[in-house]
Amino acid sequence: MASICFYFQVHQPYRVKPYGIFDIAYDQQLFDTPLNRTILDEVADHCYLPANQLLYELIQQYEGRFKVAFSITGVALAQFGQWRPDVIESFQRLVATGNVELLAETYHHSLSSLYSEHVFKDQLAQHTAAMQHYFGVTPTVFRNTELIYSNQLAMEIQQLGYKGILAEGIPAEVGQYSVNCLRHPPQVAAMPLLLRNYSLSDAIAFRFSDTTWNSYPLTAADYVAWLHQEAVHGADTINIFLDYETFGAHQTAATGIFDFLRALPAEVFRYEALDFKTPSEVIATYPIRGVYDVPSSSSWADTERDLSAWCGNALQKEALRRLYAMEAAVYHIGDAVLLADWHRLTTSDHYYYMCTKNGADGAVHQHFSPYKDPLQAYTYCMNAYADLEYRIEQHIGRSGIEKLVTIEAPS
Repeated sequence: MASICFYFQVHQPYRVKPYGIFDIAYDQQLFDTPLNRTILDEVADHCYLPANQLLYELIQQYEGRFKVAFSITGVALAQFGQWRPDVIESFQRLVATGNVELLAETYHHSLSSLYSEHVFKDQLAQHTAAMQHYFGVTPTVFRNTELIYSNQLAMEIQQLGYKGILAEGIPAEVGQYSVNCLRHPPQVAAMPLLLRNYSLSDAIAFRFSDTTWNSYPLTAADYVAWLHQEAVHGADTINIFLDYETFGAHQTAATGIFDFLRALPAEVFRYEALDFKTPSEVIATYPIRGVYDVPSSSSWADTERDLSAWCGNALQKEALRRLYAMEAAVYHIGDAVLLADWHRLTTSDHYYYMCTKNGADGAVHQHFSPYKDPLQAYTYCMNAYADLEYRIEQHIGRSGIEKLVTIEAPS
């Protein structure tokens, strides 16, 4: 028997508006409300609502045998609550079936695990509170922003009491074992790792509508035949981790992606060797079969699957250094608006937009960016930081800034 573990990321950032140098100290509205609402409406109508309805129907049709997991960021929930409460209601209906697991992550989908233990723990607590408020659940399995993972992070997560972690299955790190089984970090034998099968995940996320792909058009029957082959070759868990916007947004309804998803469970249940499980059920069912050693941080982004999507160039490093240099001051002041703005600027997307890569990876970055180029993304963020620094000075004075704004974030 092998289990299919579907996990979907749900996230929407607060994008910084075209914030000019002459806005500093005069305009405290840093974020592009019209754009953020427009994008949210589009994704809600094309992805969240129809995909949630389809998942609900499948769970009902197969009497609970079809199961999935989500991580829903706090900043996405906040925007749903402000503009699209119908999306929250549709997720609540899914969770109420008992066949949907919600995972833990940072509320602001940030890089804080790399830059500040204090902010990381604070945003984890904020996210847990949001899950309890909206859904009445406390997540027990952790996924970091964009599957950022390392041995050190695993130790921290184990100390915080989580019972498992999701991570990217990096071929060079997998070694003699398949990605299709539970692993553990070198120094934390009791911490199960669920590794993303990137090939089977990307077949849906990136190649589904690629007419030049040799497996196009991909049918549910063909895809499940691949899954069954993994089971035949000894898989325990086949982890298919995707951005939820794959369904209806990245892969539009016209590509047949919803028809593919609708047909998938029936094809799976044709095989006695396959079923669906949530991450917690995978952890409870299967043994840990080997070590997964990741001394340097990995992620699921770009060809390199490292941190270069967010902190690989001088623009990104300087922006992150300047942002985290304000941490002590904004927490010390405790002003709710200032702190909220600062936290929203920790969201990883701002630094993703500053990426200067070329080729296919660079094209993906530019596709998701609302700015004409990385320099514009950097400029608007740096101007927004200058406004935060002005507000800090208004609260505590220049001498206070010299005492508190001293943190040098790692490069």
